[in-house]
Amino acid sequence: MADPAFWDDQEAAQVVIAALKVAKAATDPIEEALEVLDEIETLGELGAEMGEEEVDADLSIEVKKLDKLVDALEFQVMLGGENDHRAAFLTVQAGAGGVDAADFAGILERLYLRWAERRKFGVEVIDREESDEAGIRSSTLHIKGPFAYGWLKAERGVHRLVRISPFDSQSRRHTSFAAVEVFPEFDADAAIEVDMGDVRVDTYRAGGAGGQHVNKTDSAVRMTHLPTGIVVQCQNERSQHKNRATALGMLKAKLFEMRERERDDELKKMYSEKGEIAWGSQMRSYVIHPYQMVKDHRTNHETGNTQAVLDGEIDDFIEEYLRSRSS
Repeated sequence: MADPAFWDDQEAAQVVIAALKVAKAATDPIEEALEVLDEIETLGELGAEMGEEEVDADLSIEVKKLDKLVDALEFQVMLGGENDHRAAFLTVQAGAGGVDAADFAGILERLYLRWAERRKFGVEVIDREESDEAGIRSSTLHIKGPFAYGWLKAERGVHRLVRISPFDSQSRRHTSFAAVEVFPEFDADAAIEVDMGDVRVDTYRAGGAGGQHVNKTDSAVRMTHLPTGIVVQCQNERSQHKNRATALGMLKAKLFEMRERERDDELKKMYSEKGEIAWGSQMRSYVIHPYQMVKDHRTNHETGNTQAVLDGEIDDFIEEYLRSRSS
């Protein structure tokens, strides 16, 4: 990276930087734990010379630090899947529940945007289809950061919201559903072959934000994989070339996930149920009325702080699920 020519090839440089971030995400916690362990040893030596009561308070603080760091390292081991280190594509799609479901999909989109912000991950909205009344029909986010896929794969499935509907003139309680899909982002040279003869590529004018240019050119790209029926689309860039590259990356990711589904009984079951995006298939419930609770039905982990969860505080749910998978 110190080479002046390093930035001559921007795409290659970004690949190197992304790999460095992944490596640092794995090694930094180890170095931090070793530093705290050195501090504990130093305090132990001081206690032997000056008396334990002189260092007890500081020693207690450092031991608690080390406990947290060891817990984090144990969790890091769980992110050891073949693709866990990769960035992720996350799609939210409204399900049963009409306008409430579209609004709920928008709420989930915000949840994941806030979660990514908390973890200092980069986020791009790849594709977004707004609902006519409120919320969204679907949204695809490109979440870029070390182990983004390893974390977010715990979020795929059907989510359920129970609340007094703000769209019901009689203020009745409504239940609505939304589905979350998560796919790893693969490098351009990833060993996932796509025969472009099997892919129909359509271009169209992008809608929404982007200025006049984005609405006057056919820059948006939709790809349909004919053998499987998988459809992906991207309209976030003004360049059709860039949108085409992103769409192809998403198609590779979805084809990979389809293959994984065939090998993983839990994934197969979840996707089979999720076909309805409706009652009986939810993996997590968000209850705002008649009480406050968020509960993950896979692990039974729950919290009464619904607002914190909707603001992106979902790490505890993710960790509980990944721990349950590794036990």
